[in-house]
Amino acid sequence: MKFQIITVGKLKEKYLKDGIGEYLKRLQRYADVEIIEVADEQTPHNASLAEEEQIKEIEGDRIRKHIKEDTYLIALAIEGQAVTSEQLADKIEQLALQGKSHITLLIGGSLGLDKKLLQKADYLLSFSKLTFPHQLMRLILVEQLYRSYRIIKGEPYHK
Repeated sequence: MKFQIITVGKLKEKYLKDGIGEYLKRLQRYADVEIIEVADEQTPHNASLAEEEQIKEIEGDRIRKHIKEDTYLIALAIEGQAVTSEQLADKIEQLALQGKSHITLLIGGSLGLDKKLLQKADYLLSFSKLTFPHQLMRLILVEQLYRSYRIIKGEPYHK
């Protein structure tokens, strides 16, 4: 299975880089994971809704350039389907059984994802109704991918 994570913004925090690196290393035995960063747009302090939509559209255009045609597209969004770790593992396993060998996961910037990307997605996934920094979501996402494979393989993982 090949996962492509397309995310808005550069990761600067060493502790997040280290954590992501650790889970990517652990995931190597189960799947190929590639992370693509696209530039984020500066958001003015008092941005209007129209300005925010325009920023999301610009970031969305940058993301779209990296989406492959034959991929199964999962967008991380608060309004998406909230699942347990076991349900996420089952989703990944079912996609593999259906022959979906390439999965792209999208993490938006501080304003979220462009509505066109949300509409294009095959599946909207929510990790919580809480709002997380998009940089932290990278770490949470790769950890959950690793946990999913441990569940799929019936291997132990600390709960």
